[in-house]
Amino acid sequence: MVREIVRDVLVLGRKSEPATKEDMPVVRDLLDTLAANSDRCVGMAANMIGVHKTILAATVGGKHIAMVNPKIIDRSKEAFDTEEGCLSLDGVRPTKRYQFVTVEFLDHRFKRKRQTFRGFEAQIIQHEMDHFEGKII
Repeated sequence: MVREIVRDVLVLGRKSEPATKEDMPVVRDLLDTLAANSDRCVGMAANMIGVHKTILAATVGGKHIAMVNPKIIDRSKEAFDTEEGCLSLDGVRPTKRYQFVTVEFLDHRFKRKRQTFRGFEAQIIQHEMDHFEGKII
């Protein structure tokens, strides 16, 4: 189900909790909402639809994927300064990102995965994971 995008910074500023199998309907809603906004959005965290769980959806390799309870287990030493926008907020903000990240996560079937992301895809994932900490970018 496509959900409304949260724009309230008080809601977006709250930390997220680990997701469980009972949160799997949120995964579907997040993927549906990302697909419905794909003309202006490449990633979403669950708090963007009002759910404070560590679930994200991102466009990777032209497909929408979900990550449940993702953790960055490795990253490049090199970081770069950039500016990012967010569907939940107006404008862009400065931030620092790593060139690559290796992430362990559960997929939409709750199967454990490990994947390395580079460039813009790594940037998307880092942005969405910042949402889990209540960081507003």
